[in-house]
Amino acid sequence: MNTIIMNTIIKPRITEKSGILSQNQNIFTFEVAKNSTKSAILSEIKSLYKVVPEKIRIINLPAKRVFVRGKRGMQSAVKKALVYLKKGDKIDEKL
Repeated sequence: MNTIIMNTIIKPRITEKSGILSQNQNIFTFEVAKNSTKSAILSEIKSLYKVVPEKIRIINLPAKRVFVRGKRGMQSAVKKALVYLKKGDKIDEKL
């Protein structure tokens, strides 16, 4: 039973590092669902942005304790995907 999980891509991850990667090396970063796989991410990138990635790398970032404005808290865990594109391909961030 091979079903494709829709809504695997939660949102683009916009940081200073991801902006530099997208401009210089054509690597785009997305936050993805915890249960998503590389094949599910690949199919959703194809359908949403009409490009075929060369490769996809997945990184699980653990939850961290933070101390902000005198209060303790937790920064939630997140799963992110690095999507490598060919030289001429681009992803429109406005979607």
